[in-house]
Amino acid sequence: MSNSAPNLSYPQTEKDTSVIDDYHGQSVADPYRWLEVDTASNVKKWVTEQNKVTFDYLSTIPYREKIKERYADLFDYVKIRSPFKVGDYYFFYKNDGLQNQSVIYIQKGLEGEPEVFIDPNKLSAEGTASINLIGFSPNNKYVAYSRQDAGSDWQEIHVMEIASKKKLKDVLKWVKFSGANWDEDGFFYSRYPEPADGTELSAANDFHSVYYHKIGDDQANDVKVHDNPDNPKLYHFTGITEDRNYLVLYVSTGTDGFETYVKDLRKDNSPFVNLFSGFKNKSSVVENVGDKFLIMTNIGAPKYRLVLVDPNNMDQSNWKDVIPENEHLLNSVSTGGGKLWANYLKDVTTRIYRHDMDGSNKQEIELPGLGSAGGFGGQIDDDHFFYSFSSFTRPTTIFKYDIETNKSTEFFESKLKFNPDDFVEKQVFYTSKDGTKVPMFIVHKKGLELNGNNPTYLYAYGGFNVNLSPSFSTSRVILLENGGVFAMPNLRGGGEYGEEWHQAGMLHNKQNVFDDFIAAAEYLIENKYTSTEKLAIAGGSNGGLLVGAAMTQRPDLFAATFPAVGVMDMLRYHKFTVGWGWVPEYGSSDDPEHFENLLSYSPLHNLKEGVKYPATMITTADHDDRVVPAHSFKFGARLQECHSGENPVILRIAVDAGHGAGK
Repeated sequence: MSNSAPNLSYPQTEKDTSVIDDYHGQSVADPYRWLEVDTASNVKKWVTEQNKVTFDYLSTIPYREKIKERYADLFDYVKIRSPFKVGDYYFFYKNDGLQNQSVIYIQKGLEGEPEVFIDPNKLSAEGTASINLIGFSPNNKYVAYSRQDAGSDWQEIHVMEIASKKKLKDVLKWVKFSGANWDEDGFFYSRYPEPADGTELSAANDFHSVYYHKIGDDQANDVKVHDNPDNPKLYHFTGITEDRNYLVLYVSTGTDGFETYVKDLRKDNSPFVNLFSGFKNKSSVVENVGDKFLIMTNIGAPKYRLVLVDPNNMDQSNWKDVIPENEHLLNSVSTGGGKLWANYLKDVTTRIYRHDMDGSNKQEIELPGLGSAGGFGGQIDDDHFFYSFSSFTRPTTIFKYDIETNKSTEFFESKLKFNPDDFVEKQVFYTSKDGTKVPMFIVHKKGLELNGNNPTYLYAYGGFNVNLSPSFSTSRVILLENGGVFAMPNLRGGGEYGEEWHQAGMLHNKQNVFDDFIAAAEYLIENKYTSTEKLAIAGGSNGGLLVGAAMTQRPDLFAATFPAVGVMDMLRYHKFTVGWGWVPEYGSSDDPEHFENLLSYSPLHNLKEGVKYPATMITTADHDDRVVPAHSFKFGARLQECHSGENPVILRIAVDAGHGAGK
């Protein structure tokens, strides 16, 4: 491949023209298939060569060092997550400023002196070990925690004694997507079989199963509690009620609907009782009330409701509405202090209401402003808890909430090296291609002149029922300080307006997501926020797919594109690690009906030779075992082959990093 941007000479990338797949009678070439084997020596050599081109190019950008210095200055502030109570102790995560990973602290009582409980930064020389506390024993004596390394989704579960900080010998491997749900002697967790050597980060993960681990036992002695040998492509997740009477099992084919079961732990060898079958809906157990269950469900309620159900009489006519569906999305419901805490999204910003356990006595919790809040709820006997609030221009502030008085007091506020009042954040509604009104947040400096000349960063996701609500990012401050605009539309495919909004952007409706994104760009240009020459688009994972689809459908519309860890090969995504779990969202090329739709927008397959594409930096990581780097490798190789213009097209491939925790 000979074409290159100014001062750029791309690595030669071998093409194997013999690799041709037959999809339902249609031949599709895949000449870069060899790049899927990310452990092969020729692929590693190619990665090294691509990174050299990328970093040599980035080093020539004159203002890069100034941005780096300002970013380090802005990011160097103390960050704390909301404390939570466990027995006599409080735990919280704290980052002093520039630490790779937040440190977990413990203190006895509210007035106790904080002590380091676990410092993940000391566990790996590269600072890529991530620790999460995932479950506490009923007597508050032990904690199970997960360790993830270099961004991999694989977890190891370890156990510590809380008071002594003594680490037990228990180590559980090949765990993925799991918590630790304790009863008296141990906990339930979900794992996969051990993969073959060399395939840990790429092979399809099958037979996700629930096990029980007794403290002190070797993992080989753990008891398998539930699996489905006839259907290896299922997820099995568990939860447990606060009184430890019921284990809850969720079974799903992927990232959409799921089945719900409960198991009575008071009875030896009790079966899992099915509450909700099929994979079309989402019904999750919030808590039990005696032998009945509070269920948050979208059955008959696309914006969700809370119902009380009797497992002995599951007919819908017997359900009792506790919090009925209304015009806003019921985002979550939690319990604590003998109350229900309902978290709503109203045009994508948080509203919190407290209710008595029967749904009565509804009261709104006064929040500091429009933004995102979380952390409401706790144990049944709690008289207070801590919650967080943030917005686009204000980092996380922690509040202590007193349940009896219904009052919030500020507990922790970040000390900033910029003035949030210098900026304005607003929400607009624009019209997509089919006439749908789509919301978009826009953030910029106060007094910014709308002259069409402002550098603008358009970021979105649009999928998997995920909500993009206001959040703070230090790196955006640099853009805003320099007269830039940040824009974030809430595309269909997300869950911001409930299940109907989600379904309008999945499967055969996926093109709506790309149309919404393109319409957002056109709105920003038409309203003089920016111009094609100053507009960059970005997104990660499913958002990387979004960017890839948008830049292949409208290469004329953007100056720069940043697809991160994107799903770029829509015909083969389901063949790697947990990609099969996205079939409910995207469909599968194994199905002739979905094949045509996937091929119509698959970024890899819609690149065309001789087209002038925007300046592009594709980012991925060598330990990404969720969206394997092969997607980005193949897309990057093909983009460098097709691109006719002088814009740089580079790949930035992080080493010892991945899609998940610990980057």
